[in-house]
Amino acid sequence: MKKFFEKIILLTLAIILIGGGEALAIPVPLRGVVEGFYGTPWTFEDRADIIDFCRKNNLNSYIYAPKDDPYHREQWRKPYPADKLAEMKNLVAVAKKNNVRFIFAVSPGLDLNYKGDKGEEDFRLMIRKLDAMYQIGVRDFAIFFDDLKDAKGNHHENGKEQAEFLNRVQKNLRGRYKDVAPLITVPTEYFYLDMVKGEKLKPYTKDLAENLDPRIVVLYTGRGVVCDGITDKELAEVNKIFGREVGIWWNYPVNDYSLTPDGNRNVKLALGAIEKLPTAKMTAIFFNPMGQVQLSKISLATGAIYANNPVTYDETQAWNKVLNEQFGALAPSMKIFAEHSRHMENSWAKVGAPDAIEFSTAAFNLLNDWGKKNFLDFAPLEKKIDEMERAADILLKKLPQKYLSECKPQLEQFKRIANADRVALESLKAGKLDPRLKILREEIAANEKQAVLSEEAARKFIDDVIKALDAPSKTKRKR
Repeated sequence: MKKFFEKIILLTLAIILIGGGEALAIPVPLRGVVEGFYGTPWTFEDRADIIDFCRKNNLNSYIYAPKDDPYHREQWRKPYPADKLAEMKNLVAVAKKNNVRFIFAVSPGLDLNYKGDKGEEDFRLMIRKLDAMYQIGVRDFAIFFDDLKDAKGNHHENGKEQAEFLNRVQKNLRGRYKDVAPLITVPTEYFYLDMVKGEKLKPYTKDLAENLDPRIVVLYTGRGVVCDGITDKELAEVNKIFGREVGIWWNYPVNDYSLTPDGNRNVKLALGAIEKLPTAKMTAIFFNPMGQVQLSKISLATGAIYANNPVTYDETQAWNKVLNEQFGALAPSMKIFAEHSRHMENSWAKVGAPDAIEFSTAAFNLLNDWGKKNFLDFAPLEKKIDEMERAADILLKKLPQKYLSECKPQLEQFKRIANADRVALESLKAGKLDPRLKILREEIAANEKQAVLSEEAARKFIDDVIKALDAPSKTKRKR
């Protein structure tokens, strides 16, 4: 018996370890991209391109769920027109050719009826919708109930009714089609802090979890809609709530919440790596991209590395690898630009590595020494500004058009900020404010209607220098 157990142990170690002591890669079973952002949906060409990208990066799934496709959400009852259906059929064929699962999603929650004659009619229309997709080759389906809150932040959904609807749809489809996969859903309370009140589950989440078919895959976004990572412990808490391994809908690099005061979307690009996600076993992970399909591939490619082996994932190593693979000789310049545009944050969202950490550190040290009247070493920050200016010039001149068309306003803004940083640095050297700095800062502010980056790094340095030198009490300093 002892020898038997010794063999089992050795066999387990052999499975866990491969050459060089590396852990055997255990990919997340469902891993891919969810086109789930607000704003202009991708084109057929964009989607075909991202499906090809999925194949090349060993991502096995793509979810079709563009919020502003009317037939997906606001007018979900209506069948797709013939031309749109034909386009969808071609896209399903592209996915099949690439061995990527095409997951068709519907978001009916805005006005779905659950009971009575209207409820029966809506169920019939949902089945009609999904049947039409089955006929063109779709075998994976999702029904989403996210973003149903009113202006006061309340929703009026019934978890039991939703569960019963989902269960009924699944039973209908899988009863008639033996090759249909289990449904995927996103609840109305789809992040942890919205599922609980104090230490208790909210009624909606409790009712949904207790009544939902255990085979249905549930996706959630973490502690918040857009949050600073998910720990193994946090994932385990949600698994316990739903009585299954839940999947993750990760809202990075999506930037549809990066808004200007007048409502312009996508003003900041999320160009960092996927980071701070669980190493624990999970059933699915989907990354929600930006409208900018080409630049989304920076983050998505790091996400693919993560999803194929969460245990060994190193975000810095992955990010550098991806930049080198995607941009070749332009990678050093692209890295400098991307460093200033990776952290996304507003009043309710926070995700992504801090922007330009080395720049921020050099700026902080310089201004700290200024305030303490210490010796001023301008070299570290001067080097960073030199790099910014050089990178902006190289990328504006040499970046391929497919990328430049998605980031030209941000690159031009990057150059403005670098120029203003240069004037700010020279102002500190002179010990007095150069009048040009405020003019340059106003130009930057005017262009923030379409391009934002480095808010807490390079742009902040401009504001900090103006504040330091604009005070009447400040006198001329010498190096």
